[in-house]
Formats: sequence, structure tokens, C-alpha cells
Amino acid sequence: MSQAHKRTTYGLQVLFTVYVYILFKIILFKFGSMDLPFLWQQLQDGPGNVAASLQTGNLIPLATLADTYHHLTTNTVVNFLGNIALFIPYGIFLVLLSPNGKGSGSFTGVILWSFALSAVLECSQAVFYIGTFDVDDLLLNTFGGMLGYMLIRPIMMIYMTGRQGFSVTQK
Repeated sequence: MSQAHKRTTYGLQVLFTVYVYILFKIILFKFGSMDLPFLWQQLQDGPGNVAASLQTGNLIPLATLADTYHHLTTNTVVNFLGNIALFIPYGIFLVLLSPNGKGSGSFTGVILWSFALSAVLECSQAVFYIGTFDVDDLLLNTFGGMLGYMLIRPIMMIYMTGRQGFSVTQK
């Protein structure tokens, strides 16, 4: 692996870490500060918080999406599009950081990892009682990761084809 490739990979890893930090800050803390004593208190109240969060949340797939469709407001559209847009970079990063688009950077990998990260965030909202658990957010976030994959994959294929063609002509 060349020195330039190592620097690029390291740079992508740093950007990915910053992105995940911002993602957690947006989804869990709604752009506010991360108040650790508050989180500790919420965690101690965990079972009660989870029960209350699940009672007020949405456990029925597509229910929130149907409600959004029938009651369009600026807030519901921003929430809908935001849940998708926030995970587009995640799908892109998974492809860029995986060797040859395998493992976590494959289509299946992106779907599974996007769903997993979304589930962690949604469950964290329930455990810490900050926000509401919504199964539709899982679907929208996963779709966002898939869109990221579908946006970057053709570009990667063109790039890899160009590199292979370049290396063949250099031999």
C-alpha cells in the first residue's frame, strides 16, 4: 500500500469518525450539548424510560410514513428527508472504507450496517428517553445508507476500471 493510499485511508477514517460523532449529536442530542450526568441519570431510570418510550413511539412499520403522507407539514417533510439524508454519507463511507467493495461495503453489508447503526440510535433514544423510538426511522435511515451506496458505487466502478486500465498500460 502506497504512502498516498495510507494517507487517504487515514483521512477517510478521520472524516468517518467525525461524521458518526455528528450523527450521534444530531439524532440523540438534537444539536445540544452531551450532558453526561443527565445521561447517567436517564440510564439509571432505564427500564421505566424504555417502557415509556415504547408506549409513545411507533412500533408499526410504515405508520409514521403514512401519517406524514396524509398530514404534510414542513416539519414532517424535514424529518422524513432528514432521516434519509443523514445516512447517505454512511453508505458512502462504508463503500470507500471497505477493500474492493466487499464486506461492509457490499450492498448487503451497507443495508445491514445502516440498519444496525440506526437500531443503536433508536434504542439509545428509548433507553436514555431522549427522543422517541420509531421503526420507520430504521427504514428511512437504512434507505439513506442504500442511497449512499447507489450514489458512490458507480463512481467507484469507473475509478477502479480507470486504475486497472492505467496499471495495465504501465506494465
